[in-house]
Amino acid sequence: MSLKQIEANRNNSLKSTGPRTEEGKAAARKNAMKHGILCKEVIVQGLCIKESNRQLQAMRRQFWQHHAPVGAHEEMLVDQIVTCYWRKRRVLKAESGEIALSVGEGVWERLKDKAGQRMRFEQARCVHGESKLKLSTAGVDYMMEVLETARGLVEENGELTQEQFEDVVKVFGYEPNGVSFALAVLDDWRKTNPEGLEPAMVKEKYQQVVCCYIDDQLKKFRRNRLILEMREKMEDESRRAASVLPSVETLDKILRYETTLERQLYRAMHELERLQRMRKGENVPPPLTMEVSH
Repeated sequence: MSLKQIEANRNNSLKSTGPRTEEGKAAARKNAMKHGILCKEVIVQGLCIKESNRQLQAMRRQFWQHHAPVGAHEEMLVDQIVTCYWRKRRVLKAESGEIALSVGEGVWERLKDKAGQRMRFEQARCVHGESKLKLSTAGVDYMMEVLETARGLVEENGELTQEQFEDVVKVFGYEPNGVSFALAVLDDWRKTNPEGLEPAMVKEKYQQVVCCYIDDQLKKFRRNRLILEMREKMEDESRRAASVLPSVETLDKILRYETTLERQLYRAMHELERLQRMRKGENVPPPLTMEVSH
């Protein structure tokens, strides 16, 4: 390019500095409503997601008022900046959605596991033992219900049949000093009647002692359940906190997409700045380019 051509381009750029009067600036702002091909395409409209075109246009007007582009090239760059910001906004929504989904799935899985644990207790009908059941609120609830049923039977019938007693053993096991062991000792006392009491007195005293023993056990289990409930709540809160970050695969995908958007955004902003400075007659050096090979 000759010196005369350079000088002619410089003089022409000085003549095209964009709107200077308020009327001209107002007219230029309306260009944002006439063009915007890129912005129209960035809106997602589907069955499950409908992005707001009104919000996009409001954002676009703010950028046009700030940058006041002149000419198709500058207008295209401003639109590109707007679309990059809009897509970055979508990235934040996607991240929030992934976190909410991760936390929600974790809570749902724990609820299903707790319900499944209770179901396994009821369906297995094998020896669980106090030492195993007392480690969770589901296990304690199961033991308390079995004890309450046994108490009702003793209060109503005056004793536990062999079949009913075996049901207690299947849940509590037959551990030394455990519930089943204690009920067996009390039942032996009823049968042997070492004090030589009348049958009615034996029945009454047996009912009283067994119900009192079961009530004491229920109080103990309730206290233990409160401690377990607090521990399980703290563990659940810890798991929720650990679920705040998306999975490594999802997080890597989000970060790579966001990095690409930032590169496009800064490239458009720098190019727009160069064009506007050149249009105002400034001596702007050509952009530096770098090719990176992998």
